[in-house]
Amino acid sequence: MKELGIGIGWRPEIADAVEALDGVEWVEVVAENLCDGHLPGSLERLRARGVTVVPHGVSLGLGGAARPDPGRLAALARKAELLGAPLVTEHIAFVRAGGPLTASPSLEAGHLLPVPRTRDALDVLCENVRIAQEALPVPLALENIAALVSWPDEELSEGRFLAELVERTGVRLLIDVANLHTNRVNRGEDPARALAELPVEAIAYVHVAGGVERDGVWHDTHAHPVTRPVLDVLAELASRVSPPGVLLERDDNFPAPAELAAELDAIRGTLAAARPRPLLIGAGARVSGGAMPARPTAPAARGTRVPAPRSPAREPEQHTDPGTDPGTAPAGARQRVGLAQAALLSALVAGTPAPEGFDARRLGVQSRSLAAKRADIVAKVAPELPEILGAGYRPAFLAYARHRPMSDGYRHDALDFVEGLLVAGRPADPAARRALTAWWRERAGIRPPGPAARLAHRVRTALGRGVTAP
Repeated sequence: MKELGIGIGWRPEIADAVEALDGVEWVEVVAENLCDGHLPGSLERLRARGVTVVPHGVSLGLGGAARPDPGRLAALARKAELLGAPLVTEHIAFVRAGGPLTASPSLEAGHLLPVPRTRDALDVLCENVRIAQEALPVPLALENIAALVSWPDEELSEGRFLAELVERTGVRLLIDVANLHTNRVNRGEDPARALAELPVEAIAYVHVAGGVERDGVWHDTHAHPVTRPVLDVLAELASRVSPPGVLLERDDNFPAPAELAAELDAIRGTLAAARPRPLLIGAGARVSGGAMPARPTAPAARGTRVPAPRSPAREPEQHTDPGTDPGTAPAGARQRVGLAQAALLSALVAGTPAPEGFDARRLGVQSRSLAAKRADIVAKVAPELPEILGAGYRPAFLAYARHRPMSDGYRHDALDFVEGLLVAGRPADPAARRALTAWWRERAGIRPPGPAARLAHRVRTALGRGVTAP
């Protein structure tokens, strides 16, 4: 796998700035934001200049209890081929829960949620990774995520969880040092311990991003400058191994190009000052002077895995049924993980009680954060709604989201929100209500709800989603 160098997350809002920045050797693009068979002109120009473009997925939910959706995998494979990418990346997270596996309503988080670090969850994740690897035309790397909440009764540390994932699947790692810092503040986890336990020789590249602390909780916003503590974690990682690539992420509240350039310079300076030292990695492999173990020089063929270098001294316990492949989850593991994840997600997005063992206050912080993110993204997907509703948009959406979990993406969420307002005879201003009705009619493709439809909507909401009708 090629050395990537210093890169930045490509976003449409900063496309011109990214093209003009000096020393950008590669970019990463959110895979779900690309259309099949078509690239934005900015990405075409970057590729023509020899800049590598890596697709970064956010919707697979490989840490979820269900097997990966074949359609989502096929879409990610097409993006990799469209970009000529050397690898694709995703997250160790779950993004949806419920459904047939748990005989409960299907729920969407609209966000990356942490996987419990248990043997069951690891078994399910390993099988899902194996399925994804077989469907993708290039190697896969997975990212550690930030979290506001901790699962009770976890059996593995983050570093050990990642190490065993690599041992059992050969998947590579995308290490986000900002997420390691977030978990230090929010969950008391030591980034140095995680780096000492995980196989740093398996790192494909590194993310660096900004955030902000409020009331003792670190929010990984990707909308604030990179802080010194995050750069310190990068320095700790770089003292252990020379990362093949480091990328600056910025997703909102975009600064002037000069500020982006300054953050890239700070990353370069941090890497230059951190000289990799000889040390034992994990339990046995040695990296000296920044030399990396040999990696494949060309993308793997479809259906093959790219194994990360193994440490002969590390022999993790395999939690599998006798005689089964270590990439196969034992019987019952999926349902156990599914029930646990559905209970957590329901508490976060549907107002059900906090599952036993969770910090109810911290779940409340996460729940409000998810609702706020939904409001922000719906406002971007449907910018007409804040224009029509004005200052009333946000409180109305948050009231709607409190007991109305998302089930089918943000565009459908916007339609559901507006339908609920119209059913309730809102907004009070006749002109705004007419504008909202016209917006809903154009996108729903049907007549706005009359009295009979309003009654049916209330009944469907109360019975189908298990919430009280307004």
